[in-house]
Amino acid sequence: MRLGIDLGGTKIEIVALDKRGKELLRRRIDTPQGDYLGTIMAVAGLVEATEHELGRRGSVGIGIPGAESQRGGLIKNANSTCLIGKPLRRDLQAVLQREVRLANDANCFALSEAIDGSGRDAEIVFGAILGTGVGGGIVVRQQVLVGANTIAGEWGHNPLPGLREEDRPAPDCYCGRQGCIEAYLSGPALAADHARINGTALDAVSIARNAAQGDAACEATLQRYEERLGRALASVINILDPQVIVLGGGLSNMERLYRNLPERCAPHVFSDTVGTRFLPPTYGDSSGVRGAAWLWN
Repeated sequence: MRLGIDLGGTKIEIVALDKRGKELLRRRIDTPQGDYLGTIMAVAGLVEATEHELGRRGSVGIGIPGAESQRGGLIKNANSTCLIGKPLRRDLQAVLQREVRLANDANCFALSEAIDGSGRDAEIVFGAILGTGVGGGIVVRQQVLVGANTIAGEWGHNPLPGLREEDRPAPDCYCGRQGCIEAYLSGPALAADHARINGTALDAVSIARNAAQGDAACEATLQRYEERLGRALASVINILDPQVIVLGGGLSNMERLYRNLPERCAPHVFSDTVGTRFLPPTYGDSSGVRGAAWLWN
């Protein structure tokens, strides 16, 4: 039995999978806000309760909103700030009395979709998260690429390629730089771009809905978004050449992206054709927690 845990900023979710990937149980609880020790004990409690209910012991994989540093194994780059600088894996292993595998939550998303989701037949899968932030994960032959600095797939903090006049001034990013892909392509960035051009405050869901109803300003905002996304993903294709790119996060629910992205990427891909498939996730919001379980693959 494989246990996967999605350790998020607001909730902690656990799933139990059998060896074929069939879901045996799923539970979620609120994350103890700003409480590192409380978070450790909450995870341990979920594992204990799950194993008690199912009557068996499982392997434990955990997806986290950050990464383990290669220097000492401490957590870095986490938006759940109470985890930063903490030896999370060591502490969880001590409490659970077994080996624990950790991975970035975007990597877990990509792994889930590569194992038995939308990219299950592909050699190379890129999982692109388009939500509150922009992240990514790379899976090759059903194995996550982590990298020398544990940042493989973090395309969101590269500069947006080929800046045009309409992309300027380059927006500030929370990382301290300007013009990052995340600062153009996250949900809040989409809303900010619309407000800058039109002076109207709308969230991403409203922009997409209004565009579908014929609102010209909202349609123009989405076309700018898709053109920028095409440039950004073309850079990924030029480096990785994945068979499949699976989109995740809230913006992945826009069906038009899957129709329009091949054409938007094509002018920027160093090839006469673009064979990469752009697909929605098979497991949606459940991909992260399933991917954590599949860390024991």
